[in-house]
Parts: sequence; C-alpha cells; structure tokens
Amino acid sequence: MEHGTFQQIGLSKNEADVYQALLKIGEAGVGEISKQSKVHRRNVYDVLNRLLEKGLVFIVLFEKENHYQAVNPNKLTELIGEQKSALNFIMPDLQKIQQNKNQTEEIMIYRGLAGWKRYMRDIIRVGQDVYVIGGKGVWMKEQLKSSLDLYNQEAAQKGITIHLLYDWEVKKEKKEVLEHFKTHKYAFLPPKYSSSSAVDIFGDYVVVVSQADIHKNLEDTLFTVIINQQIADAFRIWFKLMWGLCGKL
Repeated sequence: MEHGTFQQIGLSKNEADVYQALLKIGEAGVGEISKQSKVHRRNVYDVLNRLLEKGLVFIVLFEKENHYQAVNPNKLTELIGEQKSALNFIMPDLQKIQQNKNQTEEIMIYRGLAGWKRYMRDIIRVGQDVYVIGGKGVWMKEQLKSSLDLYNQEAAQKGITIHLLYDWEVKKEKKEVLEHFKTHKYAFLPPKYSSSSAVDIFGDYVVVVSQADIHKNLEDTLFTVIINQQIADAFRIWFKLMWGLCGKL
C-alpha cells in the first residue's frame, strides 16, 4: 500500500510496513514480523515501541517471547481525530505567535512629489479610513490632481472615508479645499493651533508630513512613515478626543 497515506497521518515507512505485516499475519513474534515486513530485526523493536505508544499494536504475553498483534484499522481514524483535537487545542497559541511575528514595525522616509504619490497609494492599499490632524488642502495642488482623481475613485470603491481636522485657516481662506474629497468628514482645529506639519493615521500607519503647506513646493515635503499597530491605535484615540472637542467650534 502507498506509504504516503500513512506518512500523512504520522507513520514512518517502517511503522507502516510493520503495522501492515501484523494485519496480514495476525499475532507474531519479532522474528516473523521482521521477515514479513522486511524491516531489520534490530529496528523492529523500536518500531513496535512507537506503534505501542500510538495504540496501533498490543502485546500478547508468552513465556519465552512476547508476540504482537495489530489493532483494528478503525484505530487509524481515531488517531487522526486525536491529532486534530490536539492541534485544535494548541491552535490559539500558534495563531497568537504568528500574529505577534507578523506585526510589522518599520520606519521609512518618503520625499517630494514621488513621496506624495506613494503615500496616497499606501492609503488605497491598506483600505481603511484615514484620520488627519492638521489638514491644509495640499492635495488640491495641480501636480497631485491626477493622483487625487484616482484616489477618489478607488477610495469610493473601497469605502474609505477621510476624517479631517483642518487648520483654522482653511475655514477662513480656502473654502474650496473642503470639496476636493468625495468621501470625507471634517472639522477645524482652533485658531493659533496651526502648524507647518500634519499627522495622518490609517491602518497601522502613522505618517508625519513636514512642510505640508499648500504654498510650498511639493518637492520640499518630507514624510516620516511609522508602521506600528500600537502607535497607530494610540494616535486614533487622540484624534477622536480632538475631533470631539473641535466639532463643537
């Protein structure tokens, strides 16, 4: 019989050969088992001990020499069930280990127009809502128009909403900025809390955007990209606090 099937349920080639030999000959001593299975006699002892541990053979006691007999093949089905139960028992721990291992932690730097486009692609790839502290409407600049059009299209398809806390100046001086996102919600930071930077949070990303000014050259922009789930979760909490306060202005 094909050894691969036995190997899939945890039996080595020798174990499979000895077990099948016992099924054919019934009760037998080590010498006969070795002859029928073609497993060397000195190896048969180790194989039988392993099969005893797995409950696939049992000992028939004799005065001079112990004999062995195979259990009903239905035991193989029980063996698979036991293996599955054991695996299910440890599965939560295995998944936890994998999740901890797979948590990405990384810091990268993007620059200039290429950095803007890469940052926008990151948002679409991650596919989760975006939270912006200190929005200034830089996405309105002509160099980003094609990227913004593509972003709006793909963000709508993925159901991504951008939540913006704009600088106060946007409310007073740049009202046209408020119309450039197709799926967005916005509020305004209080006067005197504007800056030249912004912080964007999405998925496990926190992106600190330096020189994020609509009047600046896009090539001067610097993106510090932090990929860390705990940090991103913390920033989202702080964003929600600020959103609750700023929404009353």
